[in-house]
Amino acid sequence: MIPELRKKYNSSFNVDNYEAFINDLKTFTYYPIDFRVSETPLFVDSALTSKFLEASDDLIKQLNDENFKRKSDSAIPKHLSVPNEDSHPQFLCLDFAITKDESGSFTPKLIELQGFPSLFSYQYYLDKIVRKHFDIPRNFSSFFSGLDGEQYIQLLRKVILSDHDPKNVILLEIDPPQQKTRVDFACTEELVGIKTVNLSDVIKRGKKLFYTFQGKEFTIERIYNRVIYDELERKNFKFNFSFSDDLDVEWAGHPNWFFKISKYSLPFLKGKYCPRCYFLNELEKYPDDLSRFVLKPLFSFAGLGVEVDVTKEMLDKVSDRTNYILQEKVDYAPLIETPDGFAKVEVRLMFLWDDKPLLATNLVRTSKGKMMGVDFNKNKTWVGSNLAYHP
Repeated sequence: MIPELRKKYNSSFNVDNYEAFINDLKTFTYYPIDFRVSETPLFVDSALTSKFLEASDDLIKQLNDENFKRKSDSAIPKHLSVPNEDSHPQFLCLDFAITKDESGSFTPKLIELQGFPSLFSYQYYLDKIVRKHFDIPRNFSSFFSGLDGEQYIQLLRKVILSDHDPKNVILLEIDPPQQKTRVDFACTEELVGIKTVNLSDVIKRGKKLFYTFQGKEFTIERIYNRVIYDELERKNFKFNFSFSDDLDVEWAGHPNWFFKISKYSLPFLKGKYCPRCYFLNELEKYPDDLSRFVLKPLFSFAGLGVEVDVTKEMLDKVSDRTNYILQEKVDYAPLIETPDGFAKVEVRLMFLWDDKPLLATNLVRTSKGKMMGVDFNKNKTWVGSNLAYHP
């Protein structure tokens, strides 16, 4: 989108530099990266940056509307509702495809959203390591809202810790060493000073939770929650308390927001940055142009269960219709010029929500396949995750 920057970056690209960059990412902390990192970041011009900001403002207004909040309550399965919900999520992510509008200009289109954390700590280090190995203009930043790297970390610490001692705050996950996002856990420990704790290792006594470290027991006062519900149920994972218990603990962010701001939100959101979207069980008649839609399960991550070649016969066979949405396909624009063709791009805008939602940083995923994700980009180069830099 900034032709002179793209030309300069591509012409100076060196495979040895890239391999050194990847080696840094594999060794800079105690967990290596477990996903492909692209050979290039994305350079976003001011015009598209402004559209990202406009789209974000519009969507946050809709998410903050009392009418939406009432509707979102029904997203939470009754047996998974967690007490003591707060008034907003601490973490918000908006995923946009970059498309072309009718005039041929690049524009964002909402793909998904989540009231749940992403790689908030890892992206801070990724920026530093990208800049170490590649020539990124000084006046370009991966952060937003006037934040620099150190201000970003201060805000992240405040949102995760609130006013608690780090020893009484944990990052909670299912089998952390086995997760693909484990590098982010190591980064969080380093930046925030909290421990990562396996869900099965949490101890419950009365309304209080505890964890042990180096033979010493600590009270858990606040939880940085990274547990994904569909994985919890899929694995039938056993642990010593229930999320629905009335516990003497704070959440960052509260588990209910995993459901309330999710694919469940998409049919309620309107505007020029939102594709058409419907709850499958509410459709009296299927759209005439079914080839223009994808079928998505409401509560799954990493593209699990998504069907891109939708037919009437396929929809008719869906028995659990309340747990699916039909979303209009978005045509990703060929965007990043690479040595073997153009890559398509999805940008995740990542918000930290203390007293207000603040756009803080971003994550980029690039693809040359039918969809985003590893399975659709095997044996391809200049694809994977990275950052977007804007002036």
